[in-house]
Amino acid sequence: MKVGYVYILECSDGSFYTGSTIDLDKRIQQHQNGLGANHTKKRLPIKLVYFEKFTRVQEAFKREKQIQGWSRNKKIAIIEEKYEDLPKFSECMNSSNYKEWLRLRSATENTNNKNE
Repeated sequence: MKVGYVYILECSDGSFYTGSTIDLDKRIQQHQNGLGANHTKKRLPIKLVYFEKFTRVQEAFKREKQIQGWSRNKKIAIIEEKYEDLPKFSECMNSSNYKEWLRLRSATENTNNKNE
């Protein structure tokens, strides 16, 4: 079985690119030389800011898809190894869900205060 890597690159415009590969050094060079994804090609130079190693390339690919779905703040938390912040950035913040979450939190706090 081939090992796999998932990685996050920071582009010259501050954006992030998440990918996976079986040869991390080679893939980074490809990105740096404009042979990578269109996103990185247009935003050179790039810098490797995070990577994980997996015993199977399929695991790295699965993790890549997971991280690609994350918010910028959640990616920054993992890059900075602030794992305790990951749940906070996992909460849905779209307008309808966030308003409902605030309402429920407020109701819970009011109930807790009455019980004290």
